[in-house]
Amino acid sequence: MRCLALNASFEPLTMVPVRRALRLVIDGKAEIVEADAGRVARSERLAIPRPAVIRLVKFVHVPRRFRRQVTNTFLFARDGYRCQFCGRTQSQLRPREGLTRDHLVPLSRGGTNAWTNVVTACSTCNARKGSHLPEELGMHPLHPPVEPHFVHLAWAVRRLTPTQAKYIRLFYGAEVLAELSAL
Repeated sequence: MRCLALNASFEPLTMVPVRRALRLVIDGKAEIVEADAGRVARSERLAIPRPAVIRLVKFVHVPRRFRRQVTNTFLFARDGYRCQFCGRTQSQLRPREGLTRDHLVPLSRGGTNAWTNVVTACSTCNARKGSHLPEELGMHPLHPPVEPHFVHLAWAVRRLTPTQAKYIRLFYGAEVLAELSAL
């Protein structure tokens, strides 16, 4: 179980292990905003409600614009864990197939690892495309690749409880939460 950490402004920052959240609360660096109902963390001298959401006491500056490297975890989440050529999901692939990263303009032809040049592809489609351009084989991605918003990069692959999701919705809006839930 992990705990949602909020900035002093209630901006969602990250997920932290419950043990780390308890340490921040004990040290006076954070306060418990929401606790797991009926669950208590106990030590020899303390009994503290087990935190689900904490808020830092002091504001921490977080740069607004950051670029995250393309990793398969984030790439697959961006593309909904679906091959962008044949449309099959991970669960629809045969046992020896898997999802892979495909470069629309292959590296061997001057392509890069930029968000706008990579898509999720099943191993069959990736092998079929090889080092060709998609247009050369009539293989077009279902959706044009775009760089995801930093909120999607930060929260798409994290599992949020309904209590924690409430704070994502409060800060970023219901639309962003719906997009994250769809991933």
